[in-house]
Amino acid sequence: MELILLTGAVQPTTEVLPALGLLPHQVTVLPQDAGALVDRALGDAVLVDARRDLMSARAFVRLLTAMGTAVPILVVLTEGGLIAVSGEWAVDDFVLDTAGPAELDARLRLAAERRAAATDEVDGRLEIGELTIDEGTYSAKLAGVALDLTYKEFELLKFLAQHPGRVFTRSHLVQEVWGYDYFGGTRTVDVHVRRLRAKLGGEYEAMIGTVRNVGYKFVRPAELGARRDSGADDLAELDGLPAPR
Repeated sequence: MELILLTGAVQPTTEVLPALGLLPHQVTVLPQDAGALVDRALGDAVLVDARRDLMSARAFVRLLTAMGTAVPILVVLTEGGLIAVSGEWAVDDFVLDTAGPAELDARLRLAAERRAAATDEVDGRLEIGELTIDEGTYSAKLAGVALDLTYKEFELLKFLAQHPGRVFTRSHLVQEVWGYDYFGGTRTVDVHVRRLRAKLGGEYEAMIGTVRNVGYKFVRPAELGARRDSGADDLAELDGLPAPR
């Protein structure tokens, strides 16, 4: 597996989680700074060092979740830190810094499998939480209820859902959904996002997330609660075109 270890430790692989050095995984060490993750692939899982500063680590993992991180997030703790953990951390798992290589490897593998199970694409059907997208029938359902989507709305939703957490510019979305021979402006993306959000409705409209001055991304349904708790504003006004409320 390709792992990202977020820590400020001087000797990260031996100090934070010694078992990592006994496993064949590829580890990239980065500081706990959101800027370090910009335009960087997150590999197969992210490990966050919370051994010395639980409050800062908790805020950081909530930020990662709010960013729509699509890979599993595991938090490294000392035994004394276990008292502070709860579901509000919105991470995939916790692991003690003293964990052995077999336990660590199992936790990484199971976290990856759980994430994969949340997004299941079989025979042209994509299932993410309560959202089902069927390419064979060009139809989509949310919580079992059919969505009345136009062809382009369906294509836009499908493309974003196939790349959860990844941010796409309007120009990129125009090329992918409308084609390279489309001569209209990128504002059509904003219009279709507005309509799509309105049809998703309620708490689900935030599945189409806005990244200011960049574009749009798909947010997994399971992460919407964490995004609301963190104060992330996915429906913020962008370039003068307000998102539907």
